[in-house]
Amino acid sequence: MGGALKAAPYAAMVMDARTGEVLHSRNADTRLHPASLTKMMTLYVAFEAIRLGEITLDTPVRISQHAASEPPSRLGLRAGSTIRFRYLIRAAAIRSANDAATAIGEAISGSEAAFAQRMTRTAQALGMTRTTFRNAHGLTQEGHLSTASDMTIMGRRLFYDYPQYYNIFSRRQDDAGIATIRNTNRALLDAYRGADGIKTGYTRAAGFNLVASAERGNVRVIATVFGGQSTAWRNQRIMELMDMGFARAPARATERRPALPSYGPNSGAGTGESVLTSGVVSQSLRPMPRPGATQAPRAPEPALLAAIEEAVGQAIQAAATEPDPQPQATPEPASTTADALPPPATQPMPRPQAQVETAVTQPQPVPPRPADEPEPIIVAGPLEPEVITRASSSGSRLFGVSLGPQPSHHAAERLLLRTALSEIGTFDQALRRVVQRSGGYEARFQGLTEDQAARACARLTARAIPCEPFGPAS
Repeated sequence: MGGALKAAPYAAMVMDARTGEVLHSRNADTRLHPASLTKMMTLYVAFEAIRLGEITLDTPVRISQHAASEPPSRLGLRAGSTIRFRYLIRAAAIRSANDAATAIGEAISGSEAAFAQRMTRTAQALGMTRTTFRNAHGLTQEGHLSTASDMTIMGRRLFYDYPQYYNIFSRRQDDAGIATIRNTNRALLDAYRGADGIKTGYTRAAGFNLVASAERGNVRVIATVFGGQSTAWRNQRIMELMDMGFARAPARATERRPALPSYGPNSGAGTGESVLTSGVVSQSLRPMPRPGATQAPRAPEPALLAAIEEAVGQAIQAAATEPDPQPQATPEPASTTADALPPPATQPMPRPQAQVETAVTQPQPVPPRPADEPEPIIVAGPLEPEVITRASSSGSRLFGVSLGPQPSHHAAERLLLRTALSEIGTFDQALRRVVQRSGGYEARFQGLTEDQAARACARLTARAIPCEPFGPAS
């Protein structure tokens, strides 16, 4: 075998969208490559430009050679052609098209470099203090960095600041003028009840990234993952994070809507003029829930144990009654560029809510690093330089813990969910699995390092919960 495969650094955040309260954080302030999560800011500035009268949805945009030559994922724009601005927005949001994102930036600011400066100024005004942009699409470039925390803020601001456009992120497909495009996030949208956005991202340097939002009853949760190991791994992880968010968020909370950013004359969004912060939209034009996706609001949580039991009960009921999501007809093509994902993972998508499978599969690695790519990524920007190292995915996360055999699949699922919710800090990076054995159904957490597995068993044993660590050969 050759050298060990490498994985991008992992980071995550979960936020109560209503209040901005952080419900979970892991390496959330580490500056990493955002990949096509960048396009959330590209679209935010596009919506802002429409609001300020700089451009309209029907403005014809002439495509430059620079925009037309962007690598995949692409809409297929040709240099010298014209296309309406609304189709560029659709292509960037739904297809994650790099040529469309660049064309948006050039149409608003004259050049992609000037647009990237505006993106960075806007990020600072929104409180995304550790984000700097160098392009409109998210392909890897020195100094083009963000954090899980900042991208979670970005997802929340798209929802609250421009609700009239937010539904575009939940469209499975749409007309982009020269082609019908399909959503890069449709697997999650179909698999997770209440999901309605927001944006995927992938490059070799970034790994598999995702910002996702879901609403159930009166609660909306936004979750972010950086450094996923595969499409399937990323989607399962984000669903587990959103499950955690719904379990932790109160059933009722006072909504705190952010105000539109106010730009001074020297830090404006590109026009050099002050932007008024009045006129905040008071009602979100979100899509109606899909048929069969309704859910009664959860009762208030009197205590942690009651919350855990309630969440477990809901997840088990959903696993028993809801059908598996339909397989996707057309996988994304393989590439090393933003949102042109490698072939989909061979492990099946987890069922909504429970995310428990009866066969053991290991998380799939990201594509190998080219031979000429240095081991660490040394990042320089306006903030202090950071060295972001890559953690091994070939041997460090092939361990796990077994909670022992259970009399039924249902009992194993229930034990895993109860344990995960009561030990969130211990198992927040683990995957849940139910494996059928001759003696019953074994409940497992896997995807841990050897040290994490040992510490997890120590914590469970101290609480009189049977636990046994296992390694790659188990």
